[in-house]
Amino acid sequence: MAEPSKPNGPAPEQPGTQVLPEKKTDTSERNQHAPLYHVILHNDDLHSYHYVIVMLMQLFGMSAEKAYEHAVEVDTREVTIVATTTLERAELKRDQIRAFGPDPLIPKSPGSMSASIEPVPQG
Repeated sequence: MAEPSKPNGPAPEQPGTQVLPEKKTDTSERNQHAPLYHVILHNDDLHSYHYVIVMLMQLFGMSAEKAYEHAVEVDTREVTIVATTTLERAELKRDQIRAFGPDPLIPKSPGSMSASIEPVPQG
């Protein structure tokens, strides 16, 4: 038995209904309303400036100059905010920092640096 033929074009409108155009959602608009989180790098004495700079360049795509500024800030203030983003991306970046490994220039470096995330205060 042959398949029934399919109509060409859109389905006919039912009386009393209105066909509305499909609404396109702009993802950048959605992300503007999502809560934001800071990715915070914590200082320790077991990682060199070189390690911090290389890590930030690789994980965050920072320039050497920007990564150096964060290295100085984490060394002098004990913490630095390296990114502000959505929760999912903040968790990813925190985990990447924690998995970056020990500093090869410091023999006593036990592993990766510490990082945390905090919600951006609403205001």
